[in-house]
Amino acid sequence: FFAKLWNLHGILLARECHPDGILYSSRETHYSVFKAARYYRMDAKAIPTLPMGEIDYDALASEIAKNRDRPVIINVNIGTTVKGAVDNLDRILRILKTLGIPRERYHIHCDGALFAMMMPFVDWAPEVSFKKPIDSIAVSGHKMLGCPMPCGIALSRKEHVKKVEQRIDYLNSVDTTIMGSRNGQAALYLWYSLRKKGVAGIKRDVVHCMETAQYLRDKITEAGLTCRLNDLSSTVVLERPMDDKFIKRWQLACEEDIAHVVVMPNVTRFKIDKFVEELVECRDTFGRMKPVRKDSPLVKLESSAWGGSKVAPVADFSEGKF
Repeated sequence: FFAKLWNLHGILLARECHPDGILYSSRETHYSVFKAARYYRMDAKAIPTLPMGEIDYDALASEIAKNRDRPVIINVNIGTTVKGAVDNLDRILRILKTLGIPRERYHIHCDGALFAMMMPFVDWAPEVSFKKPIDSIAVSGHKMLGCPMPCGIALSRKEHVKKVEQRIDYLNSVDTTIMGSRNGQAALYLWYSLRKKGVAGIKRDVVHCMETAQYLRDKITEAGLTCRLNDLSSTVVLERPMDDKFIKRWQLACEEDIAHVVVMPNVTRFKIDKFVEELVECRDTFGRMKPVRKDSPLVKLESSAWGGSKVAPVADFSEGKF
């Protein structure tokens, strides 16, 4: 929840910097970003996505080019909610440069709820930092760091924060947030988790999550089911099981005809083996999900754009029938 509150904060700063700007974000963005646009009465564009969940860069460039007279506000996803897709920040910056959008005419917020805390510890991951022309980033504290209550952190450039700060005399303090008062215990838990784990401990957790997610993908694929995993993600996406009891038992988050499993540090290979065993039993008993429409999430899950191997859905391929 709180990382999403910081999305509202990041978009508010963008609106204050560019009151007549247009917000661009992918259709697979967390709903809190478009909620912010609605709250702040901003113009917003939902950009189509590539099959693996990244923003469609050509579509983004086309929309920005159509509105060159308006400042550009972009939400960059560092791990989408369902597919764990990471938008390519460098490619987005290249689009802005190619279109001749000067730095003072664009604002970039990064929604990094889960994966922004993991990304610095993935050896092959690109850098997302304030060394690049981004303006704010939101990160959850209750996900990767395991804080027992919902909490999050927002990092923003100081010059932007000054646009919303207000001196509160009776608090002898300056308020710069939407909520005002915040949970001090959450900050203590964050400090404790960081001190306890340390850089090496967080690195171990991230490596565990990434390797275990790959193990889950491979086991589901070996079982003959359609399954995908983005390169920069610990979120395994699979065809939706047909049994609602199975979905509830394993608390699977579903979107139409797909489901996902977010692999966190507490997930073991033993638990995965049990999950896959029951998943296979579910398939054998209830059958397999078929796409609900021609452009459904399951159809995109089967796209070759993901790369790697995949298992095709049940179909009759005899005598050239495709």
